[in-house]
Amino acid sequence: MARKRRFSTFSLSFLDIMSCGFGAVALIFLIIKHDVDNQTESLHPELQAEVSLLEEEILDGEANLVRAKNTVSEVDQRIAEAQGLARIINEDLNTVQAAIKNTDDPNLDITALKQKLEELESEKQKLEQDNQELGNKARRFVGQGNRQYLTGLNLGGAHVLILLDSSASMLDETIVNIVRRRNMDKQAKIASQKWQRALGTVEWLTAQLPEAANYQIFNFNSQAKPAISGSERTWLKVSDKAQLERVVDNLRQLTPENGTNLYQSLTALAGLDPIPDNIFIITDGLPTLGRKAPKKNTITGPDRLKLFNEAVDLFPKGVPVNTILLPLEGDVMAAPAYWQLAQLTQGAFLTPSKDWP
Repeated sequence: MARKRRFSTFSLSFLDIMSCGFGAVALIFLIIKHDVDNQTESLHPELQAEVSLLEEEILDGEANLVRAKNTVSEVDQRIAEAQGLARIINEDLNTVQAAIKNTDDPNLDITALKQKLEELESEKQKLEQDNQELGNKARRFVGQGNRQYLTGLNLGGAHVLILLDSSASMLDETIVNIVRRRNMDKQAKIASQKWQRALGTVEWLTAQLPEAANYQIFNFNSQAKPAISGSERTWLKVSDKAQLERVVDNLRQLTPENGTNLYQSLTALAGLDPIPDNIFIITDGLPTLGRKAPKKNTITGPDRLKLFNEAVDLFPKGVPVNTILLPLEGDVMAAPAYWQLAQLTQGAFLTPSKDWP
């Protein structure tokens, strides 16, 4: 009698069908996942381009940092060599001076020793001067002004203009502390660390200017004013040390307050004759005020960028603009905007460390 075949739901054909089904589901999943990745990549081409640009800037910055470190090492070596030569000269000088005092020696040539003494004194003074210059400058550059290569700032020019941001944001780096300090008394505002850094930067710049140059300093918040009242149409002389001290003293009496109007500071240039051939801006971000009065109490990042571009049109053509940007919380568009301004005008862009200058 023939055996009766039993039907099983888990036969080979059923398992084949299930395997094909699972494979189809996995294939559909991979296709959908790949398509999502492609869409994600295609949705943000501008962000990817910006990331690539930032990566290139980081690589350039690292290369510049290596070159700066090498320059500093060379300067340190030259300083050590100069100090060694100065020490040898001092020893020879002491020997000659002792020999001159010993006048009892009949074979002593006093005239020759005195001449050698004068030569050693002259050489010693020259070495001390060179040593001091090496300590202050990384490299000497003779051309259109003296460029200090550790900062990239072009400090030359016959007529140099310095624009100092004296708005309320210069009180601190964070929004919370700015609001807190804004309600303090005048002396507490003036003593704020960020504002003192800005004033120290102005003093550093004026100390580096050529003595034969002319300069003018405007502080700007909602309005622009010269450091010396009534001098808005006059160029001041670097060689007038008393006047320069008065300028610095006046700036140290300022209290950071109100908004930032870069447009107003540049309209003040119309009164200067001749126009400046080198401009420095010490600020912490994009302007919050412009040519027209604001229609609302708040302002967005794109609106600040529009006010900046409106003010940029007032810069004299062909004049380098150098920006020293201090930190400020939330203003992410400031650094790219001022960097681009430096590139367009052949100037420099610097974000200094907390212990500079």
